Amino acid sequence: MIAIDLSGKTALVTGATGQLGRVMARTLAKSGADVILHYFRNQEQALVLQQELEQLGRSAFIIQADIGQIADVIEMRETLSTNFKMPDIVVGNAVSQYEWTSILEQDMQDYVDQFQTTVLQAVHLSKVFVPHMIQQQYGRMIGINTECAMQNEPTQSAYVAGKRGMDGIYRILAKEIGEHQITVNQVAPGWTLSERDLATDPSARQDSAYIQQVPLQRRGTDQEIANVVAFLASDLASYITGAYIPVTGGNVMPAI
Repeated sequence: MIAIDLSGKTALVTGATGQLGRVMARTLAKSGADVILHYFRNQEQALVLQQELEQLGRSAFIIQADIGQIADVIEMRETLSTNFKMPDIVVGNAVSQYEWTSILEQDMQDYVDQFQTTVLQAVHLSKVFVPHMIQQQYGRMIGINTECAMQNEPTQSAYVAGKRGMDGIYRILAKEIGEHQITVNQVAPGWTLSERDLATDPSARQDSAYIQQVPLQRRGTDQEIANVVAFLASDLASYITGAYIPVTGGNVMPAI
């Protein structure tokens, strides 16, 4: 049986205290990776997750930063190089939250926040952590995108603007650093069921207008997203780079 084996690797997950971030961190740890848990405000949840991963037999290190600020990301690198270790795998997952509305009504700061936590996050993570990957001639950069980047529906403007900009950064990065055996890919979730959804709202699994558009006729789960991230982080995906991979049950389908 072919298995995902990340033994000996270290993964950084930004936004690790969020619903999807926690599942990705657990999945990478269960695959054998030690995990760096980035958080912005929720230190309490980071400590809980750290303990959970350590109980799985993995090393886990928590670190705070505003991922949209280059000085914070540089400080992350200095802390990790001194007190833990540098990541072989970087999962850019953090993004600011805001209330979606029309372009005419959307607050300008929402566009700035999305730019900082999508486009600039990708740039900052690349500038700070890719040089180590180049030095070791190995690495995995994985960005969490969204199906919205293909949908372009009303009220999605700030989110889509940030994620489409991030898409360009990662595609160019894939071409610029591929010679060093570093892969750069994106995972694009659809509207997924989180652990919180499953625990608090049993009706979330039922039919809805969204589900009727999905060929698989259901919403996916955070675990199904995390499974693809783990695959891309592994050597099973060693010849995949520059990809935007929807995990949407077929709700969006990139065309050739």
